[in-house]
Amino acid sequence: MGNANIPLERIDSNRWQIPKRYNDAMNVPGIVYADDELIQQILSDNALTQVANVATLPGIVGHSLGMPDIHWGYGFPVGGVAATDAEHGVVSPGGIGFDINCGVRLLATDLVRDQIKGKADRLADALFNTLPSGVGGYGMRRLTEREMREVMKRGSAWAVEEGYGVEEDLEVTEENGCLKGARPEAVSRKALERGIGQLGSLGSGNHFAEVQYVDHIYDQEAAEALGIGQLGQVVTTIHCGSRGFGHQIAEDYIKIAEAKQKAYGYHLADRQLACMPIHSQEGQDYLGAMACAANFAWANRQLLMHGVREAFSSVFGRKARAKDLPMVYDVCHNIAKMEEYEIDGEKKRVCVHRKGATRAFPPGHPAMPEKYRAVGQPVLIPGDMGRYSFVLVGAQGSMEQSFGSCCHGAGRRQSRTAAKKSISGKDLLSQLEAKGITVRVHSKNLLAEEAPTAYKDAQQVVNVVHNAGLAKLVVRLKPIIVVKG
Repeated sequence: MGNANIPLERIDSNRWQIPKRYNDAMNVPGIVYADDELIQQILSDNALTQVANVATLPGIVGHSLGMPDIHWGYGFPVGGVAATDAEHGVVSPGGIGFDINCGVRLLATDLVRDQIKGKADRLADALFNTLPSGVGGYGMRRLTEREMREVMKRGSAWAVEEGYGVEEDLEVTEENGCLKGARPEAVSRKALERGIGQLGSLGSGNHFAEVQYVDHIYDQEAAEALGIGQLGQVVTTIHCGSRGFGHQIAEDYIKIAEAKQKAYGYHLADRQLACMPIHSQEGQDYLGAMACAANFAWANRQLLMHGVREAFSSVFGRKARAKDLPMVYDVCHNIAKMEEYEIDGEKKRVCVHRKGATRAFPPGHPAMPEKYRAVGQPVLIPGDMGRYSFVLVGAQGSMEQSFGSCCHGAGRRQSRTAAKKSISGKDLLSQLEAKGITVRVHSKNLLAEEAPTAYKDAQQVVNVVHNAGLAKLVVRLKPIIVVKG
């Protein structure tokens, strides 16, 4: 597979355009963010064809966008962003993805790297034992049906009221940890049954908890505003989503959308783009169910963060107080949101699909917590477990170019199958340990799928969004401990 026939036009050193002439059905051009080297990697994948396909969606406005971490996905590319007219456009469940509100949460500590060194094994064990992981595994708390419905409606606030964190955590969570418009009645019994036992679990695949340290500071003022302004400072990143609950909601509504395409009069370039008019009954049901999954995911990360605080407490002899491990921020990267942007000179309300892309709002944006209003929204970009991850802040360019969005990670350059063929789990463990990285993993067989070589270089990826003006680099983080499913 490849993109050999796509006529890419260079806009500048960080952007490439797929013109509308490539496909008569395209309603808008495509734009892909990449430097010279990344565009070659992207060309070896089929993701550019997906950028062009997304541009055929009814009611799409502006551009169909591909971030520098772009790679082949379901319908939309992972790293894809598209906005549809809120009145006359569509919502595509495949454009949000199966792991609804998969996201990243960052905690700061007042520890420095040297204080972890002799205790890395103990801390890794404590984290692994506290944070349930693995395929299909149970979570920290099995819910009653009544509790599950409360989680669907209230998200992180429910978890905080149950003792998993503090009010201050909500202030630094995107949407305060609760997407409005949740409709539990739009969620299937099967989805409810899949999720009810999984709250407070990491899952598997690329989901993880990592203890890291601040290795490089690009912007001291912004780093201090975020509470991560000391070289060597220890932080913890949690990356996970809505588990089987969100997956089932995606499955349910993709089937519903596929069955209705003829009735809606849609003839799409790819059946995986199956969509519903936003104001149709099915569209409203999907958005209500999606909000339930998003809220479950925020509550899930809230419980996991409580577990991280408990693990640090058990090893370092402190109470698990939020002030000792304050939360920096939580961003989601598989979601649809109703937002306003200026498009062709007029303000428009749109449904922004972010599939493997994260929000990157600039300084002064009203959605920002007061404490970050001057520097912009924290943007959390995990890399791979062998190299580095990054913290950025949103920049004004995101509002002008990308519907307030930027990349969400390094992005795969190898399939899971190819990664497993290239290295064994045992050899990968040895390589990571040789770098001083302590690993705890539920399945060594699955570990090879996440080999650093399977991912693009996150430094290259974040350099592109920094240079394009979508977000500004703040700090680089390097791993000390990795806990995976």
